[in-house]
Amino acid sequence: MTAEQPIVVVTSGEPAGIGPDICLALAKHHVGARLAVLADHGLLADRARKLGARVALRDCDTVAHVGPHLVGSLQVLPVALRAPVAAGQLDVANAPYVLDLLRRGAALCSARAAQALVTAPVQKSVISASGVAFSGHTEFLAELTGAPLPVMLLASKSLRVALATTHLPLRAVPEALEPGRLEQLLRIVHADLERRFEISHPRILVLGLNPHAGESGTLGGEERAIIEPVVRKLAAEGLAISGPVSADTAFTPESLARCDVVVAMYHDQGLTAIKALAFGEVVNVTLGLPIVRTSVDHGTALALAGTGTAREASLLAAVELAIELARASA
Repeated sequence: MTAEQPIVVVTSGEPAGIGPDICLALAKHHVGARLAVLADHGLLADRARKLGARVALRDCDTVAHVGPHLVGSLQVLPVALRAPVAAGQLDVANAPYVLDLLRRGAALCSARAAQALVTAPVQKSVISASGVAFSGHTEFLAELTGAPLPVMLLASKSLRVALATTHLPLRAVPEALEPGRLEQLLRIVHADLERRFEISHPRILVLGLNPHAGESGTLGGEERAIIEPVVRKLAAEGLAISGPVSADTAFTPESLARCDVVVAMYHDQGLTAIKALAFGEVVNVTLGLPIVRTSVDHGTALALAGTGTAREASLLAAVELAIELARASA
């Protein structure tokens, strides 16, 4: 690898969704990396014909054969489908194929054969229906790489939001906010913002769980019992951390100007705000992994697959951020 040309591998995701479409669309853009897509060659060729996209597909036997990305072409690390694919029509038979993509991408990055992994969207329900316990990319990649605590971070050009809990029903969130786990998570956010994003002394704003951050205990006790003690402990160690603050005012321009990242207590508390402000340019980054991993901010959009209406902006942003993070981690 050179500093100018890291190797970035992209998993094409659920084959019946828009993953293949947006991966093909990368061929329209200049990308400063040795870029390759993990996918079935025939799937990409068929989808390109359906879309009327002129993309020269070149198979690479190994990642070592991946050269610089060229506009008009796409390098492919072939992974075989398990069953034929029709755009927009899910088939549980291809769930193992989707997991094959992730396993191979993670293995390449873990072995340092590639410097970053970018993932197109998958369909959790299909994977779960195949008999594999699957709550999402974040948890699956953490298991593959041996990471004890992965942290989901959503990043746009103007905002970063990390999540203390991810894919949980709301009733399970308070129990998941255990002090030791929250402390470890905040340390990971701090360390990875320094290491991967190259932010010196990052400013962390922590949200409360309850309305008005509990309002001195009248609207809930989690802030006083869990969040405040952890924030005080880390602040006493010198971290630039504050909170818990009420989520309803945390995303004002004045508040965001005073922090580098907002840590939300649950999925929709944080993601609703950042997607409302920057949907289409938001990148999902997994902190706490030994590898660089980014992803899109949207789902499989089955109804758009093969129609030519899917937008690749989020995937392109994920690739560009992956290149930056790979260079910072080199």
